[in-house]
Amino acid sequence: MKVMKVVRVSLTVVILLFMISPTLPVLAQSFTSNALLFSRTKPAGSARIQALGGTQTSLGGDFSSAASNPAGLGFYNKSEFTLGLGVAGEDISTRYYGSTSSNQNTKFNIPSLSLVLHYGNDRETGFLGGNFAITFTRINDLNNSYRYSGTNSESSIIDFFVDDAFFQAPDDPSYLEAGNDGYYTLSGLAYNNFLVDAVYDDNGNFLNRYGSVLDTDIPIPNQPDEVRTIDQVESFRRSGRQYQWSFAYGANFSDKFYLGASLGLTTLRYSLELNFRESNFRYSRGEDAVDYNPLNYHSTSENIDIEGSGANFTIGAIYKPVSFVQLGVSLATPTWYSLTDNYTARQEADWNDFDYYDTPTNTSDDLRNIVSQFDSPTLSEYTLRTPMKVSAGATFIAKFGFISADVEFVNYGSSKYKDNTGNSDWYDSDNKSIKSSYTSVVNYRVGAEYRYNIFRARLGYNLMADPYRVSNGADRKIQSISGGVGVRVKKFYTDLAVVSSKTENIRVPYSVDGIPEPRAIQDVKNMNYLLTLGFTF
Repeated sequence: MKVMKVVRVSLTVVILLFMISPTLPVLAQSFTSNALLFSRTKPAGSARIQALGGTQTSLGGDFSSAASNPAGLGFYNKSEFTLGLGVAGEDISTRYYGSTSSNQNTKFNIPSLSLVLHYGNDRETGFLGGNFAITFTRINDLNNSYRYSGTNSESSIIDFFVDDAFFQAPDDPSYLEAGNDGYYTLSGLAYNNFLVDAVYDDNGNFLNRYGSVLDTDIPIPNQPDEVRTIDQVESFRRSGRQYQWSFAYGANFSDKFYLGASLGLTTLRYSLELNFRESNFRYSRGEDAVDYNPLNYHSTSENIDIEGSGANFTIGAIYKPVSFVQLGVSLATPTWYSLTDNYTARQEADWNDFDYYDTPTNTSDDLRNIVSQFDSPTLSEYTLRTPMKVSAGATFIAKFGFISADVEFVNYGSSKYKDNTGNSDWYDSDNKSIKSSYTSVVNYRVGAEYRYNIFRARLGYNLMADPYRVSNGADRKIQSISGGVGVRVKKFYTDLAVVSSKTENIRVPYSVDGIPEPRAIQDVKNMNYLLTLGFTF
């Protein structure tokens, strides 16, 4: 193996390889997973609707209709202003190589704000008036953080760096050195931190492969065919949200047929911070264990910031064939997002005075702490089209309340990226991955409300089906059970809802062909508390 001079690097660059190759492999969430993250939105709106499991397609009379089925705005006979408040709690239990970690998070939020303006006339049939609504709704909560650890005897992230080094520089290792384009990759940082090196023969000829002194493919002194065990820990912190401004109108025809349409303007803010750390490298052969610890630890940190805006349209209708039955349908177009992102990475290798050059008389060459990083103030620009949604629902009304149910069809495999010039070729592999990874689903919602005088009591259930074509050992459907109460008087009302949901998830921090991938299995539970204050006039 040919060795290099020690490179102690800490620099800022203005050219990021992401601008050249947007499908560059990184540990952080990929374009494929982000397409699902930004598309899989739970039912949003008032505490009343949340308590009903998100059921709203055929219901009407709630500002939430502006984003789900604007025909429901036609049921209003007064103007209204509302404010929503919420507290979201999350509990994540992660199992990783026999170790279990638990993390809890709690956040305060403002889930909604709305204004509905009513217009009516004195007619008894035909067009009876309509309602214009401006609503501000949180359609997706992207906050999520956890930390897990375990001892891995099957692989190391070094294996990923070695494999990716060949992907980046199959013919010329100098491509990975500081100052060249390959440096702005994780494998480039690893190469400059001596975690990865090119392999040469005795004559100094590059053998078109890479290795590492920490890799069992590279024999260590007096210990061939070792089994390697490593302590691994990852910290994952995600923050952000998606909001939608809806400008909607719903019309009433003879108290029997309702039509509506809305324009949705969305905003997206998303930040992801990752840190993956390995330490305590241990090797054994048979029953004999040997400490071969040339470094104390190494860690890789990544930061991704994404922001943008988008637009969509929703149309819908509600029909009352008889006074106690309401049937509703709605269609929400894809949301077309214009996004920008910024990606930075940092890597630290804390070597244990390691004699990398095998020159025991010259300790000045021993490896100690090395840091490499790249930062980019330059933004990558592209577009994302999320899936269309089609919903249908029915409501059955009685003297003391109602029962309502929805079905929703979404094809998550239809999301698509394009660059800022409208060309999808750059994202061809990502779009193919989206299509092969995700499938179409039918989501179900049902809710019931009991009324007594000015009081309301509600229950709901929501099932969002697993969008993955292959489960890989986890059922990623989201099940929610909800309930709530409300009080309504002439000029004011208030509703309270509690929503409990659970799902499973798999976190794969890195992946290498031919090596068992490390999998962190997660049980995720959420508790959301929502309060809506409404004022009619």
